[in-house]
Amino acid sequence: MSAHTIFDNAPIGSIIAWSDGTPQPPARFRKKLAAWQSSNSKGRLIRKQGGRGVGNVSLSAFFTLHEADYGASGVIAIRVHRTFSLEAKLHFTVVERPAVGSVRVLDRAGGELVYLATNEADAKEWLSRHGYPGAVLHEVTADEVGADAVEGRAA
Repeated sequence: MSAHTIFDNAPIGSIIAWSDGTPQPPARFRKKLAAWQSSNSKGRLIRKQGGRGVGNVSLSAFFTLHEADYGASGVIAIRVHRTFSLEAKLHFTVVERPAVGSVRVLDRAGGELVYLATNEADAKEWLSRHGYPGAVLHEVTADEVGADAVEGRAA
C-alpha cells in the first residue's frame, strides 16, 4: 500500500509495517542490517495530520508511527517515533487493526495516541496512573475496523 492508502484507511492504533523492498542482509553484516532495519520495520499508528500552510510554505500531510521504547526497570528513557509524509516511496502494510471495543487514549482532542486499552475501565485505570489531564477516550467501532473486509482487502 502507499502512504496515501494508510493515511486514508488505517485507523489510529493499527500496527503498520513499512519496507523499501530490499532483501534483509545476513545477521553477520551488522552495519548493513542496522541500515536495512531503518527502512524496514513496523510500529503503531499514533497520529495523522492533514496538510497545512504556514506563511508561504505548504506542509504535506503525514502520519506518525510509534516504533519502540527503550529504558530499564519500567522507566522509558527514549521513545522512537517515525513520521512519514504522503510522498514516502516506501511500501506500507496494515499488520493488525485495533480490536473492536478497545479504547484509544489520546493525549488531547485531536492529539496523538498514548495508550490503546482493552476496554474503558482499563483506559481509566491507566489514566489514573499516568496523568494526562486533557486526555480524550475514543472507542474503536466495527465500522472503522471492518473497512477492509467491505472493500475486499485483507488486513
